[in-house]
Amino acid sequence: MKDTFLENGNPELNGKLAKVQSALNAPKNLFNNFGKYKYRSCEGILEAVKPLLDDCTVLLSDSVEAVGDRIYIKATAIFTDGIGEIKVTAFARESETKKGMDDSQITGSASSYARKYALSGLFLIDDNKDADDTNKHETITIQQLANLERLFNNSSLQNDPKGEKMASEFGALSPDRYDKAVSYLEAHQLHESEHLLNTSTGNHE
Repeated sequence: MKDTFLENGNPELNGKLAKVQSALNAPKNLFNNFGKYKYRSCEGILEAVKPLLDDCTVLLSDSVEAVGDRIYIKATAIFTDGIGEIKVTAFARESETKKGMDDSQITGSASSYARKYALSGLFLIDDNKDADDTNKHETITIQQLANLERLFNNSSLQNDPKGEKMASEFGALSPDRYDKAVSYLEAHQLHESEHLLNTSTGNHE
């Protein structure tokens, strides 16, 4: 999930950010051998951004947020010229367990993920980026995030590795993807209910 705060009364700062957004090239220069896909990292984005900042600065910070019984890392990316600022926040969910990682490594992984998505929102880095994108970046709310968690926790998907992976990405959903996720989870619950009903009916025959 990403939230954006714009300095609407500061056209000069908005213009500086727009200039960086237009010039930025942050390719997916890393490769995941297990999943066989290319990806970019928080560090890669920062490396690409730094030469374009001129008199501006990018600041990053983290905090911990509880949504239901799950822990999210909230990362904030701030673009500032020392006078005004534009900030974007993003959430990444901590995995309950991750093989070969201790608690601090799990938190660190979630932090890197959240920071990457905050930076992506700030600088309009998107795989489906349109040529007419502007500074505005719509986001889902913390209430919508909690609703997804509720639907997920009430389904059998929480016991499925694929379902756990899907849930780990809730914090990066855009509003249109949120609607699709809700529809999917509700349809999955309906299918489970129908299956249980048919099984119960079959047992009484």
